[in-house]
Amino acid sequence: MSKHKSPNPVVLVSGASSGIGEAICRLLVAQQFRVVAAARNQERLQQLAAQLGDALYPLVLDVTDAAAVSKFPQALPGEFRDVGMLVNNAGHDVGGRRLFDEGSVEQWCDIIETNVQGTIRLTHALIDGMLARGSGHIVNMGSIAGLKPYASGSAYVSSKYAVHGFSETLRLDYAGRGIRVTEIMPGLVRSGFAGQRLGDEREAKAFYDSFEQCLQPEDIARTVLYALQQPEHVEIAQLVVLPVS
Repeated sequence: MSKHKSPNPVVLVSGASSGIGEAICRLLVAQQFRVVAAARNQERLQQLAAQLGDALYPLVLDVTDAAAVSKFPQALPGEFRDVGMLVNNAGHDVGGRRLFDEGSVEQWCDIIETNVQGTIRLTHALIDGMLARGSGHIVNMGSIAGLKPYASGSAYVSSKYAVHGFSETLRLDYAGRGIRVTEIMPGLVRSGFAGQRLGDEREAKAFYDSFEQCLQPEDIARTVLYALQQPEHVEIAQLVVLPVS
């Protein structure tokens, strides 16, 4: 059996308590993966664990907390310790969709801290184990914003350009060493993301409703599953996922 296709592989999903991350966790558990669901919201993680059972381990983790991220792999229960797949999904755009001068430096830097540095921290915390086993799969949640910028998105667009560059370079760094790197680049997904960004659910609904079509979190979850289920000689480098126009 392929080393990438071992029974019940362990996947860590960050940003797992809602939206795309929650949808990924639900689908992976349904497909017989063991899932470490990482997020800051303990209550929502516990609700998810109660629904999905023993195949999911809820991990309260803030990816901006460098000390916590560096220590958590050793604290995982034995059956979840060999994390062979990582889905870097945690991210936000709180305060976004406005001109650069209209936001605070702290808001813009916090977006970079979570979306970029959080991705780097989590990957670094797990890469040694993947190298020791000679196999692993890193899935980074990018965005079409990492391919084409838009006005009023300076920090978020910058973060997704960084995720794109990080993904491309990781793939080069670990070519031939059994570690695959996939970047998922969604278009507009209807989730709680816009509500967090704008701080107003009515504005968020109006924002999504202004588009003819949006993707759903489950759509992105299926693309992640597709990448993870490929045979070991196949590496899905990038998946750009758009709503039908």
